[in-house]
Amino acid sequence: MTSTEPIARSTAAFPGRPRMARFGWLFGGIWLFYLIDPAQVAWEQDNVVLRVLGLAALLAFALWYLAIFTFVRSTRFRLWEDEVRRSWSAVCVLVVLAALTVPASGADALATLVYISAAAMMVLPLRYGVAVAVGLLVLTLVLDAFVPGYSTGAGLIFGIVVSALAIWGVRQMIARNIELISAQETVAQLAVAEERARTARDLHDILGHSLTVITVKAELAGRLIRADPERAEREVADLERLSREALADVRRTVSGYRAVTLAGEIVSARAALDAAGIDAQLPIALDEVPGERRELFGWVVREGVTNVIRHAAARRCVVTVARDSVEVSDDGRGAAEAVATEGNGLAGLRERVEAVGGTLAVGRSALGGFLLRVSLNGAK
Repeated sequence: MTSTEPIARSTAAFPGRPRMARFGWLFGGIWLFYLIDPAQVAWEQDNVVLRVLGLAALLAFALWYLAIFTFVRSTRFRLWEDEVRRSWSAVCVLVVLAALTVPASGADALATLVYISAAAMMVLPLRYGVAVAVGLLVLTLVLDAFVPGYSTGAGLIFGIVVSALAIWGVRQMIARNIELISAQETVAQLAVAEERARTARDLHDILGHSLTVITVKAELAGRLIRADPERAEREVADLERLSREALADVRRTVSGYRAVTLAGEIVSARAALDAAGIDAQLPIALDEVPGERRELFGWVVREGVTNVIRHAAARRCVVTVARDSVEVSDDGRGAAEAVATEGNGLAGLRERVEAVGGTLAVGRSALGGFLLRVSLNGAK
């Protein structure tokens, strides 16, 4: 990771900064009141050189601190963690400027330690920032205990501790926000991937069924074009209708408005099986099937009938629908090949069934061919 990547990532995570954010440096400037006492002491110096040196050092110290604060705030506290040398340089400049205030301000210059502690927590990796803050706290206690005239008092100690804790809290809050935004982006990406998978699955189911019927009808029309031109004409008209319906289904699926109904699939299955020359035994009444299950059962009928027409070489197909189950069986080649190599259609159908707590089973039917059964016993 390069040094600019954390900053770029964090700023991208917080788009649209408000206009007032450009004046954020004022928030840091408010806390410069600790420098009032050393500035007053420097101003009262009789030595002009010390007075100018002290005031200039304090001004430079304040401006440099504001520059650091403005930078880390503009990058949402994603700091120079990958450029430790640069971070230490920024802190060392503060230390040097603070040292230059000592000749003019004396013990009051120790107020700069509050800002050094805060800056270290802002720009250094956390372990180093904590070490600096603790070191400054120890230095303050040592000076207070052993150096005459450097009675710092509890206020300075309190300021160092509070500044370090405050910056640590802000860092933790920003880190959690970035992690939350990253997690939200991941969820959004997974949702997009899931929607793409759903669309691909639906397109496979819809086009697989429609194109299978169109192929069968086209073959039938080709055989009848000389023997029975009128019926061939009707089959060609059906081809046009089916192609238009398939196109409409694709459009609805891509738009997220697909509407698969059990009754509609039963009607489509009857037409497709008749065109393929397969004797169809289909349910007439669907009243006992709950409304919330009819779409799923419609997908089962569509997939099962499509497989019968495509692969079974069957002469008979039976569709049985009950309240909690639906079956599609035939007297064709059997289930061995289908069970060994479950295709995309069955895999997609299995996902739909398992999503509502049902079970999908395939095997050999009582007719001697393939059996597709979906059960929703106990499922919602």
